[in-house]
Amino acid sequence: MQPNFDALWGGPDGMYARRLGAERGSRLNPFALLASQGVPLALGSDAPVTGLDPWASVRAAVNHHTPGSAVSARAAFAAATRGGWRAAGIQDGKTGTLVPGAPASYAVWDAGALDVRAPRDAVQRWSTDPRARVPALPRLGPSDTLPRCRRTVHRGAVIHG
Repeated sequence: MQPNFDALWGGPDGMYARRLGAERGSRLNPFALLASQGVPLALGSDAPVTGLDPWASVRAAVNHHTPGSAVSARAAFAAATRGGWRAAGIQDGKTGTLVPGAPASYAVWDAGALDVRAPRDAVQRWSTDPRARVPALPRLGPSDTLPRCRRTVHRGAVIHG
């Protein structure tokens, strides 16, 4: 899925509404509906049409123009990280995770302010105490500075940084 499509062209004044009409345009990219029906979400990019920044995709999925179509920051992050493996049907318990014995593929990010959010956005936790067992994520508001990638490791080999 390409959340940046909604970020760039969604909304009542966006290209979707102008070309398809507001009603049809508002039904595009229904992330929450798909997730609620059990569809595995996998976020990506179609660069160079939209940016290659994965955090911009996560932010776009969290800040969907159509009420009720956005997903939580935690769900968007999972879709941007493990989602591709899940959509491909890889269920070996290791791929897409950082656990002993798994191929070490990860990115190191320089992020600004972090928030710890409960699984439901209605409940907000502000503690970064590891005992909370809820990992912090960067703030993803429309004007928040997105994280910058410092290093990328694929299967144990540094490929960036």
